[in-house]
Amino acid sequence: MTISNKQKAVHLRRLFFLVSLVIAVAALALFLLDYTIYGIAMVGVFTLWFLYFQVIDYQFVEFSDANGKVVLRYYKAVRFGKTNFNSIEFPQPMLYSAHFDNSIFGKLSDLTLVVKTRRGVAEYPSVSLTALSLNERRLLQERLLQILGV
Repeated sequence: MTISNKQKAVHLRRLFFLVSLVIAVAALALFLLDYTIYGIAMVGVFTLWFLYFQVIDYQFVEFSDANGKVVLRYYKAVRFGKTNFNSIEFPQPMLYSAHFDNSIFGKLSDLTLVVKTRRGVAEYPSVSLTALSLNERRLLQERLLQILGV
């Protein structure tokens, strides 16, 4: 089973940069037309727009459980500068637990995978599932619970 939100991540990235460009051009125009207060307000709007995307933490997520392995690839959908690509991969029997943390009435969701190693239990960093649809989140949760045997 493969779950991917690539198209939605691309859409969110384009939306962010397009709206950011419009806000920046509007702010520049306001400063050039000597409407300094309104230009500063547009900079404030851009700051709020940027902070929204940082707090919500939209991420590209691709989950696969083929060939007896759990593979989770992810990266931030909206980021200035170089994108850090991350991947989690381990055999299915090593999965010890999967924690789904929901907040803001289920709109924001994080996944934390816990695996059992020879030295004990290891926890991977949380992955934001906010950019996945509710149906995709439910499928992912069902599949991980099925792997755990719950």
